[in-house]
Amino acid sequence: MKIIRLSILILLACTAIFIISCNGNKSNTEILETANNNYFNNADTGVQTGGVKIIPIQTPKGKFNIWTKTIGNNPKIKVLLLNGGPGATHEYFECFESFFPKEGIEFIYYDQLGCGNSDNPNDTSMWDLPRYVEEVEQVRTALNLNKDNFYLLGHSWGGILAMEYALKYQQNLKGLVISNMMSSIPDYVKYAENVLSKQMDPKVLDSIKALEEKGAFEDPKYMELLMPNFYAVHICRIPLDKWPEPMNRSFGKMNRSLYVTMQGPSEFGASGKLINWDRKAELKTLTVPTLVIGAKYDTMDPDHMKWMSTQVQNGSFLLCPNGGHMCMYDDQKVYLNGLIKFIKESAEGKKKVDL
Repeated sequence: MKIIRLSILILLACTAIFIISCNGNKSNTEILETANNNYFNNADTGVQTGGVKIIPIQTPKGKFNIWTKTIGNNPKIKVLLLNGGPGATHEYFECFESFFPKEGIEFIYYDQLGCGNSDNPNDTSMWDLPRYVEEVEQVRTALNLNKDNFYLLGHSWGGILAMEYALKYQQNLKGLVISNMMSSIPDYVKYAENVLSKQMDPKVLDSIKALEEKGAFEDPKYMELLMPNFYAVHICRIPLDKWPEPMNRSFGKMNRSLYVTMQGPSEFGASGKLINWDRKAELKTLTVPTLVIGAKYDTMDPDHMKWMSTQVQNGSFLLCPNGGHMCMYDDQKVYLNGLIKFIKESAEGKKKVDL
């Protein structure tokens, strides 16, 4: 009888373990399904706008409206995107829609003042780096982004803005991504002059320089020379007639006033307000997990960007070996897979990510 009772107890115990195990697996599946379902659940009430939110900001010249659009819902990961140019739009980031949602990464399009769907005051005094930093902070507050979920990704000019924001407000950040931007405009100018220009056909370069000396930046010949000899080599290494539509659409809406005021009219270096911008010495003060992304054929020096990742306290570096300045397109899988890995692993608490 004792043997029978013991056998029954063992059988009941095994059955219980089996049931718990099955329920546990079911629970894990349900958790994953819930997480995926929640990603597409909109927490907003009232009339739905597809994630679009207009944010009023205060500036020295009064109140203006900023356009944002949130895709997805993840309380732990919210990526705010800062477009380049300066003066382009959020639209060239649309390729992220093919990657981020399936990873559960919430991301937010954002047209800076003077860009895209946001207000354009048509006032060059508003094209000012410190003012843009305060604009980002107002957008962050309005979207309820905080140190537990806020990732800031800045590409090109957006990388300058992201660095400046982090140097002042890194206590609000969960992670920082500096994409295709050096930490010094003077160093960028030297790279353009000493490296990029020397890679170009000397006759073509002479023609471009001659037009620049005349101030003939609007002459059709200027872009006719730049597109195949510079843009297709260093901006986006996809044949010009196959350039991605979101990228063309964004570039087609460029705010030239903003671009020229900040960057200057030339594609070889800078001559605008940013001409002396340099934050190399301050990188060491950044403690937030930081990913720096560079590309072999970029307009920006990839070695400088790799060096940047060693200067911040918790830096990681991603090199796109086949990419140019728009490597989210011309080296897309390397760029997006590395970016996603950094975001997800840093969200789990890892400060440096091997890429």
